[in-house]
Amino acid sequence: MELYEVMRTTFAAREYTGEPLPDEILYEILENARFAPSGGNRQGNRLIVVRKSETREAFIKLLEPAAKRYQAQAKAGESPWNTISPTKVTLNDIQNTPAPTRLMEPYKTADVLLVVTVDLRVVASTDQYLDRIGIISGASIYPFVWNILMAARQAGYGGTITTLAAAEELSIQKLLNIPREFAVCAVIPLGKPVKQLTKLRRLPVEKIVTHERFDGLPFTKP
Repeated sequence: MELYEVMRTTFAAREYTGEPLPDEILYEILENARFAPSGGNRQGNRLIVVRKSETREAFIKLLEPAAKRYQAQAKAGESPWNTISPTKVTLNDIQNTPAPTRLMEPYKTADVLLVVTVDLRVVASTDQYLDRIGIISGASIYPFVWNILMAARQAGYGGTITTLAAAEELSIQKLLNIPREFAVCAVIPLGKPVKQLTKLRRLPVEKIVTHERFDGLPFTKP
């Protein structure tokens, strides 16, 4: 598959056929994904392949509180887990909200779960003194995550970036014996998609790119 086609058709796959993803193919996906860049080429990425049902079930149970909060906030018309707008959702609201199937089902039906971590000791968090949530550290791990998804697309498989596990990081670290200095960055459910999308809806370049300033003229096709 041509590179631009992979870039334009790699979608968030959440429904899977149940067809196995053999270790041989998974290894090939990771063999190519590992060439993603990282800050200073320090390569702090570490990944755990979860296949055993008992591990998966314990893992899914730990994610339920974060999923319930997500659903409760969405139901209240909020942007879930947003750091700018304070939530009006109470702990009681969260506890009484079922964990949504849309968020939980991929963990149950994917052939494999990939737990992605990064060694915080080798990450240059240049936004650490700003009065906002830090995002720069992600530059040293999410290119690797996206490479996995594009390589999976190339191989006929698919998955999605999920981050509920970060909300329960201490419990996830204990479950999977992850050292405290390694942040849980993403979990990728991976499998054979029920349907391969070939046309994705995204904002056009003119809506997201401007000349010279944030409020500058739209960047248009010559």
